[in-house]
Amino acid sequence: MYLKTLHLRNFRNYPDQQVEFSAAKTILVGNNAQGKSNLLEAVELMSSLRSHRTSRDRDLILDGEAIAQISGHLQKDMGEVDLSMTLRQNGRRSVGLNGLNLRRQLDFLGTLNMVQFSSLDLDLVRGGPEQRRHWLDALLVQLEPIYASVLQQYNQILRQRNALLKSIQKSDLNRQNLFNSQALEIESQSLNPSELSLWDAQLAIAGSRVIRRRARVLQRLIPFAQSWHQTISGSTEALEIRYAPNVELIDDNPEALQKAFLEKIQQRAIVERHQGTTIVGPHRDEVEFTINNTPARQYGSQGQQRTLVLALKLAELKLIEDVIGEPPLLLLDDVLAELDLSRQNQLLDAIQDRFQTLITTTHLGSFDAQWINASQILEVKAGQLVEQEIF
Repeated sequence: MYLKTLHLRNFRNYPDQQVEFSAAKTILVGNNAQGKSNLLEAVELMSSLRSHRTSRDRDLILDGEAIAQISGHLQKDMGEVDLSMTLRQNGRRSVGLNGLNLRRQLDFLGTLNMVQFSSLDLDLVRGGPEQRRHWLDALLVQLEPIYASVLQQYNQILRQRNALLKSIQKSDLNRQNLFNSQALEIESQSLNPSELSLWDAQLAIAGSRVIRRRARVLQRLIPFAQSWHQTISGSTEALEIRYAPNVELIDDNPEALQKAFLEKIQQRAIVERHQGTTIVGPHRDEVEFTINNTPARQYGSQGQQRTLVLALKLAELKLIEDVIGEPPLLLLDDVLAELDLSRQNQLLDAIQDRFQTLITTTHLGSFDAQWINASQILEVKAGQLVEQEIF
């Protein structure tokens, strides 16, 4: 797929900017805080409906404006597609395909596929489990847009169950301080013992869907990541990736998984009641990386961690291309400066012209002359783009 044009109105620091992409690689060059990452963020929103930089739409709208608009023209194997998105201060947004407003934002997902690699992704290895879960979920939405609804349903059930557990915890504390029998009777009547078991069953069903999908996508990703890691490391390091679900998955059997889920909830019932929160489920999953049988998070060097993340991103490109049937876009946000020359060359050689690539940088010194000559160069300054001629 190829993004031919991008139009931003009142988005971040862009009052009104039209961009026409004329090469497989576009390099956005400029000082910090000029708008390079903002442009990539707009592409990210059109792909995933999310920004990794903020969860509030009002942060995306130019100061003093009521709405922001993003539109793009995408060339795919099946034909050309027009995408549009309107962001509002009150958080209500609308999306459209080919001039038609969509009732469900879910129907917008899967149109524009992309892989983003930023300096923040280097924390994928050394950060907490939540970052790895978010990475895995974002990949799943790219491959299977309905997963966004599956995950949303699980999170809604989780919030409701946590609210009930918090209420039970509060009630337990009150019981400890109450000595009036009438008050105790009122307290006991306010809680329905069967209500928690209903949420238990729903949590097990929804959580099992999340766990099984996460396991399947990692199973497909791991061989690609291991192959790339071996190439980048010069076959000197062996990468292992293990999915560690909070509830053990047995032979991808949904009934067995739900049973194990409910059994673990029963085992943790007293602790959950005491803490007032759910401690069983995929919101406690982990993805473990080891290099030469050593945990990469605690003991991997910076170079090893960067090699690992680079291998994961290249594996994402390959997996999405295999599943979708055409290459996704690649967004490189100020990441080349974080990689040494060898890893830069590995990345640039892997990309070549197969993937449309948008790259941000503060200077062109990191790029081989052959790369610069084959790229579209856009200078970004205070929310304005100027195309540079390469001689």
